[in-house]
Amino acid sequence: MAGTELRALVQGGVLLTSVALEAGWVPRTLTRRLRSEGWVRLHAGAWGEPGCGPDLPIRLRAVQLLKPGLVVSHRSAASLWRIETLTPARDAHTLDFTDPGLAIRREGTRVLVHRMPLAAREIAVRRGLRVTHVNRTVADLLRSAGPTDDALVAVESALTRRTVDRVRRAPLTSAAALAAELDAPLLGASRARGRLKLVDPGAGSPAETIARLRLHEAGLRPESQVELRTPDGRRRFLDFLFRAEGLAVEIEGYAYHGSREAHRKDIDRFNQVLRCPEVRLLLRYTAADVFQRPERMVDEIRAALK
Repeated sequence: MAGTELRALVQGGVLLTSVALEAGWVPRTLTRRLRSEGWVRLHAGAWGEPGCGPDLPIRLRAVQLLKPGLVVSHRSAASLWRIETLTPARDAHTLDFTDPGLAIRREGTRVLVHRMPLAAREIAVRRGLRVTHVNRTVADLLRSAGPTDDALVAVESALTRRTVDRVRRAPLTSAAALAAELDAPLLGASRARGRLKLVDPGAGSPAETIARLRLHEAGLRPESQVELRTPDGRRRFLDFLFRAEGLAVEIEGYAYHGSREAHRKDIDRFNQVLRCPEVRLLLRYTAADVFQRPERMVDEIRAALK
């Protein structure tokens, strides 16, 4: 057989060994051809086309073609919906699926199968994959036994307008819709409802979410997403404000603005914040400060409040 015939058997970038064998390929010949042409092994019985990087959708599709009953869920589903998580699914080794049939316990070392019921309304199609609906995806993350940080980053990302993977998207859900989703009597529902009470629907980035959690853990309760006015009437927004002490705190995201004009606008914005009558001192922290040095951030803020 000609090697080009293999490409005719590809489904969404994935070639199943079973499909090739049904098409008449001999196992030994097939394996030799796949390796010589540079096909990428995605999973036992599934290969990616030569020259195509096995991105997250391709890896998920390979598993779903092998086990059509599985539905992409949890962190993997969040990535497909462009919901931010602390460890993006594309960088994680494990793929998340839910088995609504409650039959599959495990599907490979890098595939985590959650055995839970799913209603038809809780399943959507995204990039050609069967995936849990936005509300179910976020609710699953809130119910999970993983860190609260991970869950709140995801829910606040879903609730707000964000730029994810260089795509600007609108809010995907609402706090009311999530609260309704959590009425389902599933394992972890009580934990999830408690976490939902910690949500700030105005948070603008994962770094802001984590900064607020670290401050709360330290007993510090600033106002968040505060709108102020400069003496000339221009509106300015602050991440955090300790109003009584006049201390403003701003958290910078990962993105580098990359131009002199953007840098000039930043300086102008912070100067304008300091002109607001409510602000006497402004502290600024990077995402690296928040994620890698939170104790120092908290200590500096606490000292400034004295």
